[in-house]
Amino acid sequence: MIRKAHIDDCEQIYNLINTSANEGKLLKRSLNHIYEHLRDFWVYVERGKVIACCGLGIVGWQGLGEIKSLAVKKKFQKKGIGLQLVKKCIEEASVLKLSGVFALTFVPGFFRKLKFKAINRDKLPHKIWSDCVHCIYFPDCREEAVFLKLSASKDT
Repeated sequence: MIRKAHIDDCEQIYNLINTSANEGKLLKRSLNHIYEHLRDFWVYVERGKVIACCGLGIVGWQGLGEIKSLAVKKKFQKKGIGLQLVKKCIEEASVLKLSGVFALTFVPGFFRKLKFKAINRDKLPHKIWSDCVHCIYFPDCREEAVFLKLSASKDT
């Protein structure tokens, strides 16, 4: 079941993200970061345990969202759970009337399945100078930038 994250999920989200980070699939996040950005996260819960997570952050005043911290427990990978979570973030971005979403990823092929296109990181200056500048990989980022334009939503 997919739902918005609850305060009781923070440690499980932290463990999921940092397990993936230790495998070189994500960047690490502090537990404090998880608590401060809890409202960004969607989780996939099975039998009362968080087995996957993904966040949607709002980036600057550009009307963009960032898909971030997508992590799925190893034994649940390749079952479409990650795709479901990213789709949920895209739906939320549409509700918020964002013009597009992007991700910085070590696995761009995953996002291509959802019609994301490769872009140059230079097109994301607000992200680079607010977040990336603090990353251990800056300025030699190994992640690829991908972008999905969202259709303008119409009020009914």
